[in-house]
Amino acid sequence: MTAISSDVATLCRQAKTAQTALSIASTGLKNKVLKQVSIRLVESIETILAANQRDLDAAEANQLSTAMIDRLRLTPTRIESLAAGVDSVAALPDPVGAIVQQTRRPNGLLVGRMRIPLGVVAMIFESRPNIVIDAAVLCLKSGNACVLKGGSEARYTNQVLVSVLHEALNDCGLPVDAVVSLTERSQVATLLEQSDTVDLVIPRGGEGLIRYVTSNSRIPVVQHYKGVCHVFIDAGADPDMAESIVVNSKAQRPGVCNAAETLLVHRSEAKEQLPRLLGALAAAGVSLVGTEEVRALCPNVEPARAEDWDEEYLSLKMSVALVADIHDAIDHIRRHGSDHTEVIVTESYSRAQHFVAAVPSSCVLVNAATRFNDGGQLGLGAEIGISTSRLHAYGPMGLNELTTMKFVVYGTGQVRA
Repeated sequence: MTAISSDVATLCRQAKTAQTALSIASTGLKNKVLKQVSIRLVESIETILAANQRDLDAAEANQLSTAMIDRLRLTPTRIESLAAGVDSVAALPDPVGAIVQQTRRPNGLLVGRMRIPLGVVAMIFESRPNIVIDAAVLCLKSGNACVLKGGSEARYTNQVLVSVLHEALNDCGLPVDAVVSLTERSQVATLLEQSDTVDLVIPRGGEGLIRYVTSNSRIPVVQHYKGVCHVFIDAGADPDMAESIVVNSKAQRPGVCNAAETLLVHRSEAKEQLPRLLGALAAAGVSLVGTEEVRALCPNVEPARAEDWDEEYLSLKMSVALVADIHDAIDHIRRHGSDHTEVIVTESYSRAQHFVAAVPSSCVLVNAATRFNDGGQLGLGAEIGISTSRLHAYGPMGLNELTTMKFVVYGTGQVRA
């Protein structure tokens, strides 16, 4: 295995060199690497869990938040799911080399655009060790090298997962420097200066991390500050569907960015639906804050503060408000949303279409839980992140979002007059 220097600039140059081999690797060879990663993940479950337990013990001792610990924790089921996600990526079409938008010009030139890798992608992330695998396999399949900088809270787990990736690359004859891992916080500032070798930075973590990276990077950054996600219960919404969607959106896994933080209920549905919805949420362990109008109907709800409407709780807490109509709901989302995920529960096709058109978030769902804004759930196999900035990607980023397009022109001797 290639000796890895501790110097950040050297590591990034090594990744850039390795990316040349990846960019011309066949689909079959890349898929062979991914298959080896999947197999090794399952074979290494006990080793991964032992490393993860060391990180969890340290997290408990350092009194990390419940949300952070949930994101950090791996289980046999989560590791098997991670391996299945790798298999899903392997089964996806390889975007590299695909020709799109091909046209014949009047002078006979055949003009097309070819998908090519971005180059070297740096991932700076907190807590979630699964990002090591998700990011690396998406980068490898799309012909990109990656530089990984995980948080110290997942140090031991990340080390084992990077070893799995290196072993798979080495066994398949590809350079292990296609996946580079940084371990020290002090290396981040230097990494963000490597514009000659790194082509894109994707930060995943708390808002503070993302703002730091955006403010200090000399490299383009895909941003995702937070997930303030809403569920709007429209007039005439089916009560059973509304309850199921709201509870799943909030309580199924509250510590992730696509969990709902605010419930908006059409005022005409308040007397019939609000007590049922809030009762179901309370039964799922959710603490609730709301407007005075909500509290008049459900006195057990605590008063909401002005800042609650902009808060990403990442916990079993939810804010609740009544709205006059769909336009009022959309206005609230535009004021307080984070361009992440919004849901309307409705029986009206026309209002569903209006909501989809008027809400600008990266994923808008009709009659389905917020939790589906996920690369795996949306058919991407896995995701390298969810972008809430519109350049160059918006929403979950899969293989296509890790490529760009160059023009390819075929002629028969044409010269320009």
